Amino acid sequence: MKQILVTLALLISFTSLVFAQENKQDEKTLQKLPSVTLKTADGKTINTADLTNDGKPMIISFWALWCKPCIKELTTISEVYDEWVAETGVKLYAVSIDDSRSSARVKPTADGKNWDYEVLLDVNSDFKRAMNVNLIPHTFLLNGKGEIVWQHTSFSEGAELELIELVRKVARGESLEVHN
Repeated sequence: MKQILVTLALLISFTSLVFAQENKQDEKTLQKLPSVTLKTADGKTINTADLTNDGKPMIISFWALWCKPCIKELTTISEVYDEWVAETGVKLYAVSIDDSRSSARVKPTADGKNWDYEVLLDVNSDFKRAMNVNLIPHTFLLNGKGEIVWQHTSFSEGAELELIELVRKVARGESLEVHN
């Protein structure tokens, strides 16, 4: 009887270990963008699941008018964005989480700072919630298949240098460790 219990305990332990390893592999599966309807800064309706860049990398940056690090990040990237596009073909989507009261100031702000990005308005925070964004700035890097391969919160001087290195790797088809 004792041997049967020991054998049963070992079998349960082994089954649990195999199941845990299978779950780990599932966690490494790359996420695609969820389907959320947003407006562009120009008032057009788009679905986030349809965001593409012809097989090239994409950056999605969540920001708000009141977030100084967000403005600093997008302005810093803006200074080198044309070079990034020429080198890697990357496209940046700046997703404003400003509510309906302040969203009217988003386009004038982006235009005033000469941001050459596609600006999207997430006034109800639906996309923000779907992407599990809690702190901003929150930046996502997607590969050419539209899969999230890297993400980061906050911004500090020089962070754009790490980002462009990752964009270069993705543009070359190299895989990154998933940082979700």
